Amino acid sequence: MALPAWRRVEGGVELRVKAQPKARRAGLLGWMEGADGPRLKLAVHEAPEDGRANRAVCALLAAALHVPPSAIAVVQGAAAREKTCRIAGDPARLAEQLESLA
Repeated sequence: MALPAWRRVEGGVELRVKAQPKARRAGLLGWMEGADGPRLKLAVHEAPEDGRANRAVCALLAAALHVPPSAIAVVQGAAAREKTCRIAGDPARLAEQLESLA
């Protein structure tokens, strides 16, 4: 069974993303259907070296969701394109903001 793109957790939400590093244009590219369920696809300029792309993913999500960058952490897939990010904050407000990205 496919997992949802995000789920509520204690103190926030976990969001499944697919990152495209070294992209010409950075930004949110929309929702995509992966083999294991939906993910938010996004592109960042930074190369996947020394955690730079992960920091860029967190900064991009922070700007889109209006939360501080420190509220976002990559909790799974730090060395992969498919990642899970934990976003700290009010789960109801974050879920509403994620819905608006669709």
